[in-house]
Amino acid sequence: MNNMLLKKITIFLTVDERTIDTYFNVHDPSLIYKRQLNQDFEAYIMSSIVAIKRYSAVRYKIVYNRESDKQYVEPLIHAIRRHFSIQKSIKESEFLKFKKSSYKLLTVSLAIVMLCQLLQAALKSNESLHSVVGNAVDVFSWVILWKPIDKLIFYWNPYLKEISIFDRLMNAEIVISERQSAELTVPDLKYA
Repeated sequence: MNNMLLKKITIFLTVDERTIDTYFNVHDPSLIYKRQLNQDFEAYIMSSIVAIKRYSAVRYKIVYNRESDKQYVEPLIHAIRRHFSIQKSIKESEFLKFKKSSYKLLTVSLAIVMLCQLLQAALKSNESLHSVVGNAVDVFSWVILWKPIDKLIFYWNPYLKEISIFDRLMNAEIVISERQSAELTVPDLKYA
């Protein structure tokens, strides 16, 4: 049952003349569809998907009150898609830097290990010194190669997870509907 709830995550938004400005940075003088999103609004979106799983689908359900409020829907959608497109690009750039630095570190570490192995091979004539240096080189090799290999194996997943989340937020399904004007009546409850 719990997995069924997380297959589709819906983010609910109401758009009208009063609320549209609350979605954007108040200091941004750009046109409405080019404005930066408000930090509180971004935090709302991110808290709405806190339980997101790898295959969870995301959708926005946008409700407008009157026909005149429908004009704000498209600029809001465009601003949201633009925002998460930029966030995805930033995270992809960070991931590329991470990979480059990790591979550089691994290359330098391997070069140092090779130099140490050459040093060990040069000392083959003295058997006792060769054994001591050989053990020291083995330990040093493990130590110097540990961090680059650890980073390349385990640290890349958070980058890919965030890139995937930003991609799903950017390409999420949009459901637009008008608020029903009929008022709901609450039945009288009688207590025994």
